[in-house]
Amino acid sequence: MKLIQRIGYYLGGFSLGLIILAFFLSGKKTSCSYGPDARVLKNINSKKIIYSPEVKQSINDKYTDSSEISTILKKGDINFSDSNPRQAPCGIYSIEGEHKNRNIQLTVENCDSIATIKSFKINS
Repeated sequence: MKLIQRIGYYLGGFSLGLIILAFFLSGKKTSCSYGPDARVLKNINSKKIIYSPEVKQSINDKYTDSSEISTILKKGDINFSDSNPRQAPCGIYSIEGEHKNRNIQLTVENCDSIATIKSFKINS
């Protein structure tokens, strides 16, 4: 078998495999959450989100809105030095992110079935 035939068979099988893979994974919520930040944020976003009274007051006073908090929870970075993930019964995480040119820090209590936004702070 010539080299060009081998390359042709390889590319044919590879492209067929990509088509089958795309067919099986289409419409599914697949993601690659390998880093520690991505895993924790995915875990928090998979739960029911509850706002503490202080955060509800910030939303009512128009300092922030729930879409801004949701964006930080999806795209933010976890500051593990300010977090206490092993605290019983619920871990505490400090999540920092930027939205509309504002640096925002959230403190989230991550329990088994719910995640509570404990505080909202705008850093300069």
